[in-house]
Amino acid sequence: MNQKHTEVVIPKDKAIFWLDKNGRWHNAHGEFQHKKIIDYFHAAIKRDDMGYYLFQERDNFREKVYFHYEDTALFAVDLFSDPETTLILNTRKQLKLKPKNLFIKNDSLYMKLGAETIKFTERGLLKISDLLEFEDKEYFIQVKNRRYKIPEK
Repeated sequence: MNQKHTEVVIPKDKAIFWLDKNGRWHNAHGEFQHKKIIDYFHAAIKRDDMGYYLFQERDNFREKVYFHYEDTALFAVDLFSDPETTLILNTRKQLKLKPKNLFIKNDSLYMKLGAETIKFTERGLLKISDLLEFEDKEYFIQVKNRRYKIPEK
C-alpha cells in the first residue's frame, strides 16, 4: 500500500538549535548535554541544494529542519586504520582519509570532500596526531609511506 507522507520543512531562521564551530549543538538554554540526543541530531544531518538539515521520518510524517552552523556541519570525530585510514564523521558516515585534500585554517585541520568541508574535532585530531609532523614551520601527514604537505589557507 502506497501512503502519502506529510512533509514539514522548517527554514534556518525558524530553527531553535544550531551547531557551533566545534560540532556542539546548542539552543537558547545552552549547549546540549544529553549524549543520546546529541548523537541523534548528528546522525540525522543530511544535505540538499538548500543546505544542511536534520531529517526525521515517522509513520506518514517527514520533517526537515534546516539549521545554522558556525563553521561546518561535518566533523571528523574518530578514525581507524584497517589498513586504510578511515574517518568517522559526526553523522556516523565512514570515509577514507584523503591526505591531498587536507588543509589548515585558523589553527584547525580540515578535509575538503567535493563541495563539503569536514573539520577535525579535538578527539579527531588526537586520533590522527600519530600521522602528523611539523617541520620548518610547515605541517605534513605521513600515510602509507608517503608524506603530504598540509597547506594553510
